[in-house]
Parts: sequence; structure tokens; C-alpha cells
Amino acid sequence: MPKNHPSENDGQIDLIELLLERQAELNALLEVTRAINSNVPSETLIEMLEIIMKGNLKIRKFRLLIQNINEFYCVSNFGGELESFENFQEIAQELIPLKIPIETTHHPDKKISAYDYFIPFYHKDDPLAFVLVGDFKEAKLIDNKVDYIQTLINVIIVAFENKKLFKERIHRERLQREVELAGQVQNMLIPQDLPNNPILDVESVYLPHQNIGGDFFDFIPLKDNKFLWCVADVSGKGISAALIMSNFQASLRALVSLDISLSDLITRLNQVVFNNTKGDRFITVFIGLYNQKDRTVKYVNAGHNASLIIQNNQIEELKKGTTMIGVFDELPFINEGEITIEKDAIVFNYTDGIIEFDGEEDQSLSEDELKDFLQKNQQDELPVLHQKLMKKISEMRNNSEPSDDITILTLKFH
Repeated sequence: MPKNHPSENDGQIDLIELLLERQAELNALLEVTRAINSNVPSETLIEMLEIIMKGNLKIRKFRLLIQNINEFYCVSNFGGELESFENFQEIAQELIPLKIPIETTHHPDKKISAYDYFIPFYHKDDPLAFVLVGDFKEAKLIDNKVDYIQTLINVIIVAFENKKLFKERIHRERLQREVELAGQVQNMLIPQDLPNNPILDVESVYLPHQNIGGDFFDFIPLKDNKFLWCVADVSGKGISAALIMSNFQASLRALVSLDISLSDLITRLNQVVFNNTKGDRFITVFIGLYNQKDRTVKYVNAGHNASLIIQNNQIEELKKGTTMIGVFDELPFINEGEITIEKDAIVFNYTDGIIEFDGEEDQSLSEDELKDFLQKNQQDELPVLHQKLMKKISEMRNNSEPSDDITILTLKFH
């Protein structure tokens, strides 16, 4: 029986070792895939990756950097002294545009030649990560090991991206739910039952730009045949604006119960808003107080769009008041206005979403156009008046979505 030549035995041994090595690599890849399917933490995947790099591939120096907001951050490293953040950005800037694995041993830059291979990872044309490897037990890195590293880390990078996208989706859904709940709470705070009787008719339009808004109105019956109303607009939008406005309403209702003057009321409201926002936010507000006995309205306009009173076929702006509240710790001045209300007088209160539209002057309703409209349609029932006005605004804006909250509160005194 013929005996194998020693060189043939060596070849068979090398082949067996190669097959065993490939089998170990495939098994490692399978374990990583199973771990990903089991949704193990990212830290566990990194630990598995480092074990494979050290044990299977005999790599003694390794860096894995992942991009986040145009910068690369090292998420895995072993062997040698870790480079500075700036060094990694320089390496990325020079080598990432090449888009292919390259041998770096003879690179003129010492930061780069300290490694044997640079391996980038892309999604389409977007760089996601790169790997620096070096100090192998073998003399050089075989091409199929580069392929294996690419395959293995691609799988892990995709897993990281999926985890990131999943977290972002969960965050968006949670935020959307919070916005919806905040909107529901805010709608509960907006008065639903407004007077419609022989003494007074009150109608409103409340259209937040998003699910929640920074506009607000309230109508509060008081003792001694009096009532108070207000329309307000907080700077900014979103949940923070809604929270400020909700706090403002709670403070308003608490302070009104103290039966204080309008000047004291606006002073205390200013203190509340300033203390809550430290001057970073402000609120414009119009507050009116009606006394049925003498048919007078006392009011304070704190930097808000002037409410309009239409009576005796004349229209007048209710401007007296003070600055926006929340800007200063103490208001520099307060002037209360007072006006006598005639029969069938209308007071039209609104926020700037009525007259402003995305900075487009030709699609914005001017204050003069608003006055003309109200004078021409003052005999209409309030719901009809509002419908006509909203139709006019929509037509001017080519039926585009409002760019700001829209709030109207109209009172008709009989």
C-alpha cells in the first residue's frame, strides 16, 4: 500500500485546518445572527465581536468606529494605546472617500500605518462605520478574512441601525401619544358651554396649528352680575407652549377668585409667567371685565392684538394696557381701559393666526380688511359671522393649512 509523501500530508493538514477555521468562522457568524434575532443588547454583540476578532481571526489590535451626526465614535477597541477622537476623524476624512478596504501598513501617515487594514462600511453612498485592524499573529491578513470581517460587521452594523430605528420609532410614537394626550387635556380646558341668552351671546373658534396650541381663551362668570373673558397667545409652539398656557389658565382662575382689580390681576399673572419661564417665554393677553349693572367693560391689553368693539356703526380698537407678560419681573406700566357698552355691541377678540400667514403679505388678512369685514357683517348671527370670516381667510390662503394657531372669541351684548 503506497504511503503519502510528506508534502501531501502537509497539504492535507493545511486543508483540514483551513476547513476547520472556516467552520469556526461560520459558527461564530451563526451565533451572532442568533443573538441578533434574540434581541440581545448592543453591548453583548460588541463582546461577541471582540471574542471572534481575538480568538478566530487572531487580531491583536482592533478599532470599530460608528458614525453619528457626521462624526465617528469608537464603540469597540483592544490592543495598543487608543487614539484621540481627533485622530479618528482625520483617518475617516482621508480614507472613507475611498469606499474600499485598503492595506495601510505602508501609508505615509503614521496614524494610519499603525494599522494593517482599513475597512469601511456603507449603506448606499452613506458611510456608516469603519474598522482598523492590525498586529496579526499571522504575517498578513488573507483576503477572505477581510471578506469575513466585512460580512460579520455588516451584520452587526445593520443590527445597530435597526435598533436605532426601532428606538426612534418608539420615541416618535410615545411623543405623538403624549402630544395627543396633551391636546385632549388642553381641549378640556377650553370652555365648551358659552352663553347664548337674552343678555349675551358668545361664540368661539379654536384651531390649534398642531394637536396642541399656544393660544388660549377663557370665559369666567363672576358674582354681582359680572363676567371676565380673555384671549391669550404664548410665544413658541408645541408641548412647552401648551404647558405654559395651561399653567397660565390655572393661575388666572385662581387669582380671579380673589376679587382683585384688573391691574393687580395682570401684575400677579406676570409674576407667575416670569417665575416659570425666567423671561425666556412671554404671553400676550387681552382681559376684559364686564359689569352688567352699568354696562361697562374694563380691560387690559398686554401686548395682544387689539380687540375690536363695533357699536353705533363705529369700530374702535381696545389698546390700553401694558407690555407682554413674562418679559420683565415687574411690568413697567399698567393702564386700564374702560368703555360703555351699547345695545347689540360686538367685541371681537382674536389671535394673530387670523391676520398672519407664513410671512406672505398677499395671503394675510390686514387689520383694515378685518375691520371692514366686521362692519359689513355686524348684523349676522355670530356663528354665521365666524363662518364667513374663516371662508374668507381660507380663500386668501388658497385653502392652505394654517401656519399658526387660530383663536376667535366674539361677544354680542344685548
